[in-house]
Amino acid sequence: MNAILDREYPMTDCMTRHPLLVDLYQLTMMQTYLDRDMTDSASFEFYVRELPPSRRFLMAAGLENVIDFLSDLHFDGADLENLQRIGFDNQRLLDYLADLRFAGDIEAMPEGSVFFANEPIFRLTAPLPVAQLLESRIINLLHFSTLIASKAIRIRLAAKDCQLIDFGMRRAHGAEAAMLAARASYLAGFDGTATVLAGINHGIPLFGTMAHSYVLAHENEVSAFLDFARSHPANALFLIDTYDTLQGARKAVEAAKILQKEGIVVRGVRLDSGDILSLSKKVRRILDEGGLPKAIILASGNLDEYSIHHLISENAPIDGFGVGTRLDVSADGPYLECAYKLQEYAGQPKSKYSPGKANLPGRKQVYRRYGDNGLMCGDTITLADAGEKGDGLLQPIMQGGRLLNPLPSLALIREYALRSIQHLPDELKELSSIPMAYPVSISDSLSALMANMAFSEK
Repeated sequence: MNAILDREYPMTDCMTRHPLLVDLYQLTMMQTYLDRDMTDSASFEFYVRELPPSRRFLMAAGLENVIDFLSDLHFDGADLENLQRIGFDNQRLLDYLADLRFAGDIEAMPEGSVFFANEPIFRLTAPLPVAQLLESRIINLLHFSTLIASKAIRIRLAAKDCQLIDFGMRRAHGAEAAMLAARASYLAGFDGTATVLAGINHGIPLFGTMAHSYVLAHENEVSAFLDFARSHPANALFLIDTYDTLQGARKAVEAAKILQKEGIVVRGVRLDSGDILSLSKKVRRILDEGGLPKAIILASGNLDEYSIHHLISENAPIDGFGVGTRLDVSADGPYLECAYKLQEYAGQPKSKYSPGKANLPGRKQVYRRYGDNGLMCGDTITLADAGEKGDGLLQPIMQGGRLLNPLPSLALIREYALRSIQHLPDELKELSSIPMAYPVSISDSLSALMANMAFSEK
């Protein structure tokens, strides 16, 4: 099946919803399911097998993107023609796809929820051929957004109350990754993004001023600063490290005195290189002595939660951080060992027993308990129809392909995510690489099912 398609699909917004953005084996399995009339209801769950070494918890994200994809799921005539060209000429499969619309059920943890290894954060129930077809794209969407949100919340915790801005588009792994990273980082507590389309599409506050090339294009720094401030009087923040950072700070003060006579107030300066800790303290002194005590200092340049934590712990006079590459590629943990596995088919629980990749059988729920202090004190994974003490985390989202309630706005999701973090025990918020186990137990009913299934398989 190596034929080249006659029709090219441009990399546009519609590509992100395309039904053929799928692994080939989803289609091969789908055809066999139809050939053998295996079309009963199936439940698949998405979960992370184990936390990366540098993570003590994860944050769920990407649900809205999945719902958006499912709501528009369909195959048009050109899609079916291209499937025929690459060898899928089974008429039953083509007819099934021509009529396909998502009419299944979705249960999930709300975006912004804290979760741990082996806890399902998403369950899809639909006829087996449909549920199987959707595996690749659902993993793709949930994995990346959860990965970035889980990185971003660590940066938010390290930065405390300082402003945080996503600067990562240029190093993100493609256009969709840049857009998803801007959304996921804002969800997890960032204050804005430099990615314009993300700001427009999602209502995320936008931030940005100038690059080094802008300064280099001018005869000198003062003229660069003056020109910019006059074009953008409400956004006069200057990049001061193109040549010499301390001299750049003095040039910013010089420009500010000229602009003050024109009624323009300089907002601040940005540091993008060098010893940020030492420079920030010296620059703060220059600004204060130059009559700019309210001018802010924004830092950027290969920052992450570790470097930000160090700067804050050393009392660096920095008001905000632009975080790019290490956020948008989650540099210290670039992937999650996640899965979307069949848990139940035709009313029967299913489980995989492969060493290192075994999964808990059946449709499940996660219950969370809180101590008298309001902090999380333990989770229990159990069967979906078995109750436990605590709050059930998976909630019904879609039924019969229809949303049960409107999805929350990104602003509301962000509020929920930040509230979720307030319930974390302090030790889970620490940046230490030493693993810290949070108690996640398996219920008696789920343990009994696992034992019975293992025995029956023998």
